[in-house]
Amino acid sequence: MSNIQAKFQQLLRELFQFDSADLDFGIYRIMNHKRQVIERFIKEDLPKAIQEELQQGALAEHQQLAKETEVTRIEILKMAEGLGEEALDASGNLLPNWHTRPIGKKYLELQKRAVGAKSSQAMETAVYNHLYTFFSRYYQDGDFISKRRYSKKERYAIPYNGEEVTLYWANHDQYYVKTAEHFIDYTWKAPGGVTVQFKLKAADVEHNNVKGDKRFFIPRLGEIDWDVKAKNLTIPFAYRPLIGQEAITYGNRNQQDRIIEETLTTIPKKLKGHPEALAALTAERRKDAKDNPVSYLTHHLRQYTARNTRDFFIHKDLRGFLSRELDFYLKNEVLNLEELEAAGEGLAEGWFQLMRLIKRIGNHIIDFLAQIEDFQKTLWEKKKFATEVFYCITLGNIPEEYYPEITGNEAQWQEWGALFAVEVPAEQDSRIAFLKAHPTLVLDTCHFPQDFIDCLLTSFDNLDQLTDGLLVHSENWQALNVLLEKYREQVKCIHIDPPYNTEASGFLYLNNYQHSSWLSMMADRIGAAAPLLNSEGSTFMCHIDEYEFQRLNLFLEQVFDYVGTAVWDKLNPMMGAKALATQHEYVFFCASEPRAFFVRPENVRMILAKANSIISRFEGVTNALFLRKGSAILFDNARAGGF
Repeated sequence: MSNIQAKFQQLLRELFQFDSADLDFGIYRIMNHKRQVIERFIKEDLPKAIQEELQQGALAEHQQLAKETEVTRIEILKMAEGLGEEALDASGNLLPNWHTRPIGKKYLELQKRAVGAKSSQAMETAVYNHLYTFFSRYYQDGDFISKRRYSKKERYAIPYNGEEVTLYWANHDQYYVKTAEHFIDYTWKAPGGVTVQFKLKAADVEHNNVKGDKRFFIPRLGEIDWDVKAKNLTIPFAYRPLIGQEAITYGNRNQQDRIIEETLTTIPKKLKGHPEALAALTAERRKDAKDNPVSYLTHHLRQYTARNTRDFFIHKDLRGFLSRELDFYLKNEVLNLEELEAAGEGLAEGWFQLMRLIKRIGNHIIDFLAQIEDFQKTLWEKKKFATEVFYCITLGNIPEEYYPEITGNEAQWQEWGALFAVEVPAEQDSRIAFLKAHPTLVLDTCHFPQDFIDCLLTSFDNLDQLTDGLLVHSENWQALNVLLEKYREQVKCIHIDPPYNTEASGFLYLNNYQHSSWLSMMADRIGAAAPLLNSEGSTFMCHIDEYEFQRLNLFLEQVFDYVGTAVWDKLNPMMGAKALATQHEYVFFCASEPRAFFVRPENVRMILAKANSIISRFEGVTNALFLRKGSAILFDNARAGGF
């Protein structure tokens, strides 16, 4: 096996995520069923297909020419050695005194016919080189991204369809999955039939766009559980800021790496009395770049902490994208017109046969990759189920027959006390009287058993019509798609206050594509929100600052017919009130009808004040969409990268 063949096979294993073969959850469980098929393709089917093609048609003729030329060259060298003469110069050209000899004439004719012809090994190397170059060019850090090169000399090119001005960004054809911590149970298979699960027990996240101390994955060593019979090891984690001595121990830089290093020592110590579990964790998983052994625990601990703080993209049409780019690559990189012209028409057929071979193999690989990506896309686009539903109902709308049970619910009284400083009456009769005297007090059904909730909800004739507000705690793109059909063209105003894409936003950008990652997130969510707007006089409002103003403006002009901007300045804090304002805040006003712009300034201030008032009521609620009849306000935690 050649070095380039081995290198390409290693790239394919990376593309097909062979490094995650021992993971046992989610899409990895599905992929593992295809692992043997893909491995057989990489090791057997792919090399066989290339070898068979190279032994056919014009490519076989090219190889024969190259072989005959080399054999003749060796015969000339042997003959010249016997005669004590020189036959070839330092550059390998036949000397003039050999041109008239029969073997010299034969060699010159073969050389002429074999210009551009390559040996079997050279052709095979060329095929693997092109396949490796193509797939490695478009794949980086787990995602396929557009890096179309116009030529070997020019920089990357942008696909152009005749528009006067095109807004294009690197991740425009990918779904952005929020960088919020996934907090999933991470399960993997260890040697000896042992199953290991990293399980998050507690997560302390930022609330309401307020940035606090940085958080880390910290093992809860005292709660490690080893089930001998089931061969199942559970290692719990907390996600929280460093406290007390931890902040001193782990320093100010690379804290998570230091936590991992300490964990790799402390966990094996905890399992000294369980040799089977200990052996599973400490067994060698792979070699690192310096050929040092990496244990299963080390590998998965680093992967677990990294995957929860990383951008994630899903391609909307990976097959179409890679197929188009492969055609472009073949025409631009493989079909070298200068070399083709020098070789002459005689070798043209072989060149095109080589292109067809690369395209056939490349498309076969693309089909495999597209199946995996399409499956993830299907999971992402699938409308999600509600896991929990609760209602907030004012007491004046609740029949009094339910008051006795309400009076006995201490959790509800504690919430009223915390929110409204309500003094809880001691006697039940006093509590019932209190409920009757406060008909606007809101009951939260999350504090009550399911049978009580069911009876209460069935007491209303038309619950949906009576409901005048909806709060969805969800990833916002998913929430918008679930609500789209019910609320299509029912909303008069949408107000969003997205992250401004500065360092404080907490984005972890794909391949340092800072603006592209942010714009992909915005595009998907604005595109899902726009159909909610009523077509007559409805308004879409969005806050932003100068950092992303231009890019967001270009995108909004593609979505809405009318885009206007309100601006206010932010004083230079270093120079005082008389200084020139170099920073600004903007509010976009977008609509499909021009009359939506006939808005009085005082009404704008009222809308913004009302939006901020509603948002402030949900302290600690993140990843949420609030929908009120007649208007919509979308908001989210800026760290999570959403509205």
